[in-house]
Amino acid sequence: MANHALNLPNQHFIDGRWQAAVSGRMMASFDPGIAEPHAEFAAGDSDDIALAVAAAKRAGALWAKTSAAERGRVLMRVAEALRAHADRFARAEVLDSGKTLAEALGDVRGAARAFEYYAGAGDKLEGRSYPLGQDYVSYSVNEPVGVTAHIIPWNYPLSTAARSFAPALAAGCSVVAKPAEQTPMTALMLADLLHQAGLPAGVCNVVTGTGVAAGAALVAHPDVHHVTFTGSTTTGINVMQAAARNIASVTLELGGKSPNIVLADADLDLALDQVIGAIFENSGQICSAGSRLVIERSIHAEFIERLAKRAGGFTIGHGLRDGVNYGAINSAEHLAKVAGYVDQARARGVEVVTGGKITADPETGKGWFYPPTILDGLSWDDPVVQEEIFGPVLAVQVVDSADEAIAAANCTDFALVAGLFTRDISRAHRIARDVDAGQVFINEYFAGGIETPFGGNRRSGLGREKGMVAVASYCKLKTVTARI
Repeated sequence: MANHALNLPNQHFIDGRWQAAVSGRMMASFDPGIAEPHAEFAAGDSDDIALAVAAAKRAGALWAKTSAAERGRVLMRVAEALRAHADRFARAEVLDSGKTLAEALGDVRGAARAFEYYAGAGDKLEGRSYPLGQDYVSYSVNEPVGVTAHIIPWNYPLSTAARSFAPALAAGCSVVAKPAEQTPMTALMLADLLHQAGLPAGVCNVVTGTGVAAGAALVAHPDVHHVTFTGSTTTGINVMQAAARNIASVTLELGGKSPNIVLADADLDLALDQVIGAIFENSGQICSAGSRLVIERSIHAEFIERLAKRAGGFTIGHGLRDGVNYGAINSAEHLAKVAGYVDQARARGVEVVTGGKITADPETGKGWFYPPTILDGLSWDDPVVQEEIFGPVLAVQVVDSADEAIAAANCTDFALVAGLFTRDISRAHRIARDVDAGQVFINEYFAGGIETPFGGNRRSGLGREKGMVAVASYCKLKTVTARI
């Protein structure tokens, strides 16, 4: 499990080269699978952010003038390079995040696909003409907004970086990114890979450090024109307020408490597989996890019995060990948060069907682990129904009809995604219409891909990532009208 062969970076990537923090300070990156440091990295602050934004501003002016076709060629080379170096990227992700190697390899494949998709986007950003009559010519053009800030979360560091870097670069923008201090490595590696693929120096920069010291300085910088943030709702509000002072636009992908509706007429074997994956993939540390099971009463008892049996069948351990299919919680702080929610629920008399206690890697006795956990028969106002736990904890809400399922699905302040399992396709589309969510998955949770827009409503966010709509976030529209 040693990282020496990976040659992990330990400095910022600014203006096409590695640079130490101006302060000279360093931070430790922890391997959640053993709860011990595995590497060091630069502890950046506002001085480092100033250097990165200045580099992005200089280089971005030239990148914006590069032909869209050439920008696309660079992004396609990045996709190819990610696939060629998938093992190194995945192993670094495991050491930083705690997820399993299989999950991390899937993330690398997804990141490569994002660059491949947006490689073909830049030269499709067409304007429009407006019919003002024969004495006028009026048309619009899409122009890059300029320097863009990217605040990357710790649960999917490479995936989230790729899905925002790629459309920004395709649109002709430059990038300054601040990855989560828990998981800095793959964002740094990606910036280096972009440079090796032909991206001009300064167009993509990564500054590591804490959110307080580096992230806040980045989103508040007056030369940043768009901020893409993925994280908690509370922090997202702060980001939006900081960006507003500079009239910078924002894309906010925030919290979720997403319902997974299973109706009595569903294919229960299919639903069982999908419910398991929706909440326990990446140990539940997914903003769009199916963290609430909304299930009809007539199938509730049998389904929960089968679900609990499956939940107890995971092999817990360090993500780089063969045979492990369930990884660690990312940090000691987050482990305590997850455990606190369950402990408090138990104290209120909530039934803990399975799991519910902090554990460790059975082979080493180390690491930050929390087993798959199911809390059954919850009232709709219970905190584990209403609040985002961001861990492997499934809250079960029992309903008596499809209409009640819709009401249960909509009973929180979040509206990121929703899942739905039924054989009645007409009813499925009616429920999809009436459930408030940015995405609705029918008979397959996490259905879709980089092509399908993603984002939330209400306290789950603002704007959309993925799909062609994401490129629009990095463009400003100019209209030209001439009398002839």
